[in-house]
Amino acid sequence: MAYDLQKLDAMMQAFIAEKKLPGVSVAVRGPEGVIFEKGYGVANLEGRKVDEHTMYGIASMSKSMTTLACCILAAEGKLSFDDPVCKYFPNFRVPGNPQQDVTLRHLAMHTAGIPPMEPLEWSIALNTPGRDSDWVREMKNTAPNKMETIDQIIDYIATNPYKTLGQAGEIMSYSNEGYAILSYVVDIASGTTLEEFLMERVFKPIGMTRSILDLDASEATAMAGGNITSLFELGDDGELVCDDQWSILPPFRGCACVKSTAHDMARYYQCIANRGVIDGVQAIPAEAIEIFVGAGFPLQEKAFYCYGLNKRVKAGHVICEHSGGLHGVSSHGGLLLDENYGFAALCNQGSTDPEPLVWMMYNMIMGLPLEESHRWLFPTGEDFAEPEMLVGKYICYEGIPVTVDVFVKDGKAWARNDETEIELLWSGGTWFMTRRLDNGALGRMHFFIRDGKAWAVQVYSRVYQKLED
Repeated sequence: MAYDLQKLDAMMQAFIAEKKLPGVSVAVRGPEGVIFEKGYGVANLEGRKVDEHTMYGIASMSKSMTTLACCILAAEGKLSFDDPVCKYFPNFRVPGNPQQDVTLRHLAMHTAGIPPMEPLEWSIALNTPGRDSDWVREMKNTAPNKMETIDQIIDYIATNPYKTLGQAGEIMSYSNEGYAILSYVVDIASGTTLEEFLMERVFKPIGMTRSILDLDASEATAMAGGNITSLFELGDDGELVCDDQWSILPPFRGCACVKSTAHDMARYYQCIANRGVIDGVQAIPAEAIEIFVGAGFPLQEKAFYCYGLNKRVKAGHVICEHSGGLHGVSSHGGLLLDENYGFAALCNQGSTDPEPLVWMMYNMIMGLPLEESHRWLFPTGEDFAEPEMLVGKYICYEGIPVTVDVFVKDGKAWARNDETEIELLWSGGTWFMTRRLDNGALGRMHFFIRDGKAWAVQVYSRVYQKLED
């Protein structure tokens, strides 16, 4: 098939320029091999150019690699996703739930009942040298310990007096702590480390020659041969600042610590899309891929979280994808299942969104207009009839607590966050598309109702619980 690569390139350049992103690398692969790969911008303040082989952090895109390792082990009979977590960690429990009720499947799907909590933020603040900010100082003041071991995380989950989100399997709320535990389950079930398992069973077989799981980027730096990016963030004055202080979060290694390239990540996703085959070789067992993203998960327009990848249907194509974000890292990648296409966009600035760049590549392959949105939630054009059900203050304790106030104005539900009003646009059921009045940014909320009142709201992938009236 002929693709308009010049148009794709021009649109990407325009997007990157509009967002003022320092450095971005993108790649798309298909049955014919590389379709498009390119680096835009710079890797550091000295102006060194990025390319498709520049190494970046990929942050939470690492999660699917941890669960892929679990799937390979499950295919080999070395673990089961139905195993209770306490089989591997006898002290593990989610308060209020039967201890043996919480399984590896619940951790992998973020449905263990664990609400958003602080350990990942504490781990970064107390284990990463050379950083100082109001946030770092607050984290250090509130942390019970350095959160540098998996036992400290398990102990915090088991003993901290928080409200759980219901019985295991009931509510999806994104949990880095669950994936930290899965990292160590791989260690136990495989008889080696997750780092070694990924290198020998995933990276090398797929041909990911510049990909590694390491905590401080020291091994990645050596592997990159100088072609590794620095880390950019917007300062308080709105100007870009740059450093090489990679986030170090020891027990969260399988959550966020892989370093890779756009070239390698497109190979990774292409291999999954092609049921484990890359360059004509069965690199990953097909049975493991079926466990990973197969028929056990529904096909629907709304994104459904499988094992480290969201799965959704767009224009007849099955897309599996994930994003990532850390200090100096923003990433997004995905695949077209059973169509042999893999996509990646990696950026060296934190708190930004390269997802639209991947949408452009999806659209080119799918024959859609490059600018077409891949949002899957749409307003109905009508008002929610009973907005009083939603009123209240909701809180998330992941790091410094964040609250969202929901109120009724002129008969409609609205929200307020950091003094900014947010319009709630009813999108069916108790789903709402959100629109910030200060900048027009779009988001989503999903309310959970009990006895005629909302008790929690899912903001993107985190569940905020309602404070007592």
